[in-house]
Amino acid sequence: MLQKWDVLIIGAGASGLMCAQRAAKRGRRVVVVDHGQEVGKKIRISGGGRCNFTHLQAQPKYYLGNDPLFCRFALRAFRPEDFMALLKKYGVHTQEKSPGQMFCAQSSRQIVDVLLEECRQGGVVFQMGTMVQRVQKKAGAFIVQTSQGEWQGNALVVATGGRSWPKIGATGLGYALAEQFGVRVVPQRPALVPLTCDAQTLHFIKPLIGIALPAQARSEQGCFNDGLLFTHRGLSGPVILQISSYWREGEKITLNLAPQIEIYSALKNAKNNLPRHLVGSALSQWLPKRLAQAIVEQIGVGSRLAETSDKTLRQVANAVNHWQMTPSGTEGYRTAEVTLGGVDTQDLFPKNMQCKQVPGLYFIGESVDITGQLGGFNLQWAWSSGYVAGQSV
Repeated sequence: MLQKWDVLIIGAGASGLMCAQRAAKRGRRVVVVDHGQEVGKKIRISGGGRCNFTHLQAQPKYYLGNDPLFCRFALRAFRPEDFMALLKKYGVHTQEKSPGQMFCAQSSRQIVDVLLEECRQGGVVFQMGTMVQRVQKKAGAFIVQTSQGEWQGNALVVATGGRSWPKIGATGLGYALAEQFGVRVVPQRPALVPLTCDAQTLHFIKPLIGIALPAQARSEQGCFNDGLLFTHRGLSGPVILQISSYWREGEKITLNLAPQIEIYSALKNAKNNLPRHLVGSALSQWLPKRLAQAIVEQIGVGSRLAETSDKTLRQVANAVNHWQMTPSGTEGYRTAEVTLGGVDTQDLFPKNMQCKQVPGLYFIGESVDITGQLGGFNLQWAWSSGYVAGQSV
């Protein structure tokens, strides 16, 4: 039997939940369909179970896409403060870890519980474990054929997310639906993802696996300061995740492994004051010992400071402050936090996320070509885009 609803939402993630509760609060009859068994699974496991749910400075300059300014209206319509007010209403305690980065003080499940309660109050129906098989538009309404029967919605909201984290069910369904209805789609690639290295670089990195330190990463498009981690496949840590969104294959990145120290000057001072110290020992004052040793071994310096030329000290300093390397690639969608690219914002109205050429069809959240930096920006986009769509459907 064909079940008829005002709003049919595909995807029970962050943006879908926000859209559902907002539309329902406006009196719309809403059903949410998802192939997964668990509502808000990505929210539950994000941030190590604490969920970095927003960033207080969320604004277009922290987003990527063909037109980052597209997100301006939604971010103004539903701000970080608005989401925090919603959590406060339910007594959820929050914590600011790094400046602007807001986390749950207890468990990310509280966020899902808040959104589910808002949905319950509006009478939202969830149809989980349901595969979407076909979508059509007939007589102004959308007919969605699923593994659990047919559903009809006057409005169809696609909140299917991107391709990242396929292990929890991410697919390319949203992009396929966009293309089916003639909506343009920007090519996708993994973002906020660890970088991999070639065999030569991995040989250097192998004894360093597990070392973490503050670093700066710079590419042609971006520059970030944060933690770096050496891994068995290459480089990770927040600074690498950030730069990965701006890096393109074949480009070099420049790493500063001691961003607070000009190593050449420091080594020159050490040479004057502690001439009998080995170069590696001196370098370990500012770097983890294993890393300092790996650098001097790579350059071939085993001498004392007094016996080492300034030219060689400069080589050592450059290896620390200006390490240029070309990643071989990324670890892909398997570990990427988000997806770059997606539904072209040129084909959407920024005030409500509706398709310009297909009335009643909306795309929200990660499925759209708007991607935030690390730190809560992507969830804020999910809340904001879901909210403005929910105000319109």
